[in-house]
Amino acid sequence: MVIFYLLLSVALIVLLTVKWKVHPFIALFMVAIFYGFCVGMPTNDILDSINTGFGGTLGKIGLLIVFGSIIGAFLENSGGAYSLAESVLKIIGKKRVPTAMGILGYFVSIPVFADSGFILLSPLGKSLSKKAGITLAASACALALGLTATHTMVPPTPGPIAAAGILNADLGLVLALGIPLSALALIPGLIFANRYASKIWIDPNPQMSEADIAERLQTAPNAVKACLPVVVPILLIVLKSVFASKAELDSNLLKVIGFIGEPVVALLIGMFLSFFLPKNFDREMLSTTGWVGQALSNAASIILITGAGGIFGKILQNSGIADVLGTALSGVNLSIWLPFLLAASIKTAQGSSTVALITAASLMTPLMVSQGFDTEIEKAMVVLAIGAGSSVVSHANDSFFWVATQLSGMDVKTGYRLQSLGTFIIGTSAALILFLTYLIIN
Repeated sequence: MVIFYLLLSVALIVLLTVKWKVHPFIALFMVAIFYGFCVGMPTNDILDSINTGFGGTLGKIGLLIVFGSIIGAFLENSGGAYSLAESVLKIIGKKRVPTAMGILGYFVSIPVFADSGFILLSPLGKSLSKKAGITLAASACALALGLTATHTMVPPTPGPIAAAGILNADLGLVLALGIPLSALALIPGLIFANRYASKIWIDPNPQMSEADIAERLQTAPNAVKACLPVVVPILLIVLKSVFASKAELDSNLLKVIGFIGEPVVALLIGMFLSFFLPKNFDREMLSTTGWVGQALSNAASIILITGAGGIFGKILQNSGIADVLGTALSGVNLSIWLPFLLAASIKTAQGSSTVALITAASLMTPLMVSQGFDTEIEKAMVVLAIGAGSSVVSHANDSFFWVATQLSGMDVKTGYRLQSLGTFIIGTSAALILFLTYLIIN
């Protein structure tokens, strides 16, 4: 019945937001409580899930959305985003914008969380799409899929590392196999973005005309200066990822690197750098009616919706749905498809890729020998099968679904058509590649 109630809850969210035009925050919040009562959760557990789900989600990405929105506002209003877009378009061409965004997301998400990567790169995707005269749907979809591919299958993101540790798999082998696997899985995702998502029109910036862009370009900073608020935070986060385990470095230096490499601090630095973009800086830009005020107003709705998605996900986690699915599937002998299906069912049920990776790895631990996963390469493949499953599928109970759709101007129906279907494509593509590889080595 918990599976039935989950499907009913998803259907209710779509009905409320698409047909009845209810705000996603209200829809998610009410459906989360409805699900909790349906599955018989105690009222105290429901209330605790609401508080921890909302606070825990926004504790991780709330400030990132705020600082990212401010960076985006200064990039756009100063003309820096369009200056940067012109330079990039000269290199990649107008027809290759979605592919370029997908590849960029693929590399950025290796050291940077997918949420942070999307927040940082979405202004670039919008400006590139506007200058190229194409729909934002294709570039936003490609960016989200590129970020998802490496976030779920390539260390050093926490999920794959945790799964490798639980299954005692060689992390170097997981990395060596994960990079080509995720890259191959992304190819169908990019085809999907270019062929399917490109048919759905989303104006990258409906308030901006070609004349407005031309006017802003006259006073815009150069492309090098414009890229600093985006590139510097990414480099700082990468720096922390690279040097965090270097014990031979001076401990004080490590503390500094660890501090400035935290995503919140890195984006805060990026925000301050964005203040240097306008040709003539005015303190009014920082006021409640200025660029900052407008950015925070726009961010408020995204933050609330993302927090409500966190509530829904936490109530699903605390309802024990992952254990129900894990128990149902763990007794079935499906070769390399078993870890994939375990992770996919848990991910779809409760929303978090990291939770799906850890839970599925824990369920697989006592089954490794009986399922015939003995060698080091087979252990690594199980980790990657779990990683592939943990991307299937991103929908209403996943905070990244709301970050990607709301920052891109997608409604819930379009989000399911692009984000949910896109993650299904890359996850199942990775699983199919793994299955064929498993057949070859056995």
